[in-house]
Amino acid sequence: MGYASYEITRQDGTTIQAGYGIDTVCEQDGCTEKIDRGLAYLCGKTPGGDEYGCGGYFCGEHKYLGSGAPVSEGLCGACSARWEAENPETEEALSA
Repeated sequence: MGYASYEITRQDGTTIQAGYGIDTVCEQDGCTEKIDRGLAYLCGKTPGGDEYGCGGYFCGEHKYLGSGAPVSEGLCGACSARWEAENPETEEALSA
């Protein structure tokens, strides 16, 4: 099985097609950047969402690395802000 196209269930219960073969646009409100639903654009580590990310798909402008969350893949702005608010000690360590 490859990762070009597969089905996932999001945390809110909706089912979508995902994979690098599925064209879409960035999920940031107002953004129309063309992307795919591959892992490179995923917020967090797990398609559908996990304890770090929402599982949405975001362009390079709206996906952030270096929030301090233990995911090297990156988080969207909302998940990055949530992580930093819930883990202020991590943010302090990054700025030291």
